[in-house]
Amino acid sequence: MGIENPVRYKLKHLNIKEETFSITISCENVTAGEEPSLQIINRKTKAELSVPLKRLAGEGGEYHAVMSTDLLSDHTDGKGCLDFYVSFINDDSDISKKRLKSSLEPIELSSYKDEAHHMFFFPYTTKKGNFSLKLLQKKFVTRIDEMELESDGSLHLKGFAFRLNAAETLKIKEKNLILKMKKGKEEEPLILKYPLHDVPRHDLDEYVQDTTMLDTIGFDTKIDLNAVYKELNQQLTFQFHIQFIFEDAGTGEEIITNSKPLKVLKSEQVNPNQFTILKTEKGPARFHVFTKKKTKNLHLRMNDYSFSTRVEYFVRGKLKRGASFVRKRKNKLKKFIEKRIQNTYKAGFRVAGKLPVKQKFVMFESFAGKQYSCNPRAIYEYMSKEMPEYRLCWSVNPAYSQTFKDKGIPYIERFTFKWLFAMARAEYWVVNSRMPLWIPKPEHTTYVQTWHGTPLKRLAVDMDEVHMPGTNTEKYKRNFTTEASKWDYLISPNAYSTEIFARAFQFNKTMIESGYPRNDFLQTDNSLSVIKALKEKMNLPQDKKVIIYAPTWRDDQFYKKGKYKFDLDLDLHQLREAIGDRYVIILRMHYLVAENFDLGPYEGFAYDFSSYEDIRELYMVSDLLITDYSSVFFDYANLKRPMLFYVPDIETYRDKLRGFYFDFEKEAPGPLVKETGDVIKWVNETESDDYKLPDSFGPFYEKFCYLETGESSEKAVKVIFGDK
Repeated sequence: MGIENPVRYKLKHLNIKEETFSITISCENVTAGEEPSLQIINRKTKAELSVPLKRLAGEGGEYHAVMSTDLLSDHTDGKGCLDFYVSFINDDSDISKKRLKSSLEPIELSSYKDEAHHMFFFPYTTKKGNFSLKLLQKKFVTRIDEMELESDGSLHLKGFAFRLNAAETLKIKEKNLILKMKKGKEEEPLILKYPLHDVPRHDLDEYVQDTTMLDTIGFDTKIDLNAVYKELNQQLTFQFHIQFIFEDAGTGEEIITNSKPLKVLKSEQVNPNQFTILKTEKGPARFHVFTKKKTKNLHLRMNDYSFSTRVEYFVRGKLKRGASFVRKRKNKLKKFIEKRIQNTYKAGFRVAGKLPVKQKFVMFESFAGKQYSCNPRAIYEYMSKEMPEYRLCWSVNPAYSQTFKDKGIPYIERFTFKWLFAMARAEYWVVNSRMPLWIPKPEHTTYVQTWHGTPLKRLAVDMDEVHMPGTNTEKYKRNFTTEASKWDYLISPNAYSTEIFARAFQFNKTMIESGYPRNDFLQTDNSLSVIKALKEKMNLPQDKKVIIYAPTWRDDQFYKKGKYKFDLDLDLHQLREAIGDRYVIILRMHYLVAENFDLGPYEGFAYDFSSYEDIRELYMVSDLLITDYSSVFFDYANLKRPMLFYVPDIETYRDKLRGFYFDFEKEAPGPLVKETGDVIKWVNETESDDYKLPDSFGPFYEKFCYLETGESSEKAVKVIFGDK
């Protein structure tokens, strides 16, 4: 059975100069219309930077990206390593990413010296043939591009070597090839030294910015291994290094430095696995130059080649090759089986959708099955009390099922066969976020989309550009509207949202303008006794006020599809020092944010409630809200309590990432600040006896909260189920 050729991306051209980093990529087996994007990942922090790729004119699949060196420097915090990936849409309309491959050309010679920061941008090919970029202060650049172990036991090496950022006063006095071996933990390493002869390398001028170095960076050397083996008279294994001996022109001091072990990658010119067998006075000897599989470091092994040794090598080689064969076949088989299972499951969903409908059976889901919360929860609780004739069940991600077990709420684990038949035969779906695009809606199913917020940020079709991982603007909008076309009902919290939802989602079926069901709780249960009970449940101190910090996610800051990163710019240490005697702060990250913050240093002051089952209870116990561009402030306004907007990146968010539907800076129902010190100042102001909500709050409340009367669940349910 044939397997389609995989998508491949390869570095074709690289240029680093002055303040610009430009890169050209060739793409093989890319489906027409699928525009990839470049993802640059900090190897240490795993932070990702998304850069758009533009298709170049012509028939070939080539893409180009340009960025500033300052942007790359900031992404590594001035040092470290960046790995390059290309994100694309796979056959299942999911976002995937593949490592950007590199040719074996000497791209490390394209390194660029940033004079202002005294560092080098150093591109290189990894041991797996991938493209990466280091930012570093100093480095030896070494490469072997010709290697030949001759039949007489002579080892011939040719390549280049130099040191980045060497002081101008240091002049190269001597270069040597070092063969180094440690005999044991307590012994001094055995070191052999061979001079390297300078060879001009003008064949590399297209890669080097400073062509004056071409006369001195090349080297050539030849080692008689037979003589070495005869002299040492023992079996040994060595690693290779390049030694530089410098002379300081100012002081005359001699400085000796050694490179890290030499790495060799296989190419047309270099075979990194060569051996020969010679007759010696002791008998046959085997000389073997090879690279370690994981490190790619070059090694030399010299040993006798008696009959017992040959048998040992034969058996070891057969076992090694057999294990490698089994491992490769196992991985291919695993991927093949997984793909078949996925396709079979999808086909099964379509078949199950043809089965008879389960009358009055409703499936609920909140935030991809991760929570018992939001509008689906409010509707579920209303129906459980008022409509017992309906069978109600939840779709739950298996990793988040404990809440449902503890509460005794009926649920089915997502993507199991039981879930497949339940979803396919349900008469109703009540969901608050988009479902996977591949799930077909059966004709007998009524799809109720409650959504999950009043829009401040531009949505779907209204977005000018999309900066999310692996997708592009056209694909994102197409997928969004395709999913929205399956919705039969859409709940809106106010007239403002109704207009935006209809346009942004291209929704033309039944809009229920009822207010959000989830906010009924804020109207009906807002009492001191409820707040006290909730604080006890959350183990929060009764004698301190509570601040809730609930920021949103950033489209262009992510680890992978569905996992966004967040930098906690708010200084918790400064906050604790200033207000920790009177306040505690609870953090509520967006459900797409993947961060797990270490709040150990702030124990007793800061609490991470990101996984708490329902944010409405967090609203209730909080005296103050701090957010940024999250729609939480539309809901929190129902409590008529102080709100602050901490927005250090407002210009970027407003002008690049999303854009706003109204003049947020003028109409926000609270002040906008960029520094933690201003947050502290505002918190202190709210404690004043004469503190009042800002003038902007009244018009804001009338525009966005006028339908929130505690009856939204009932209104929505009567429209959807009233005449059934």
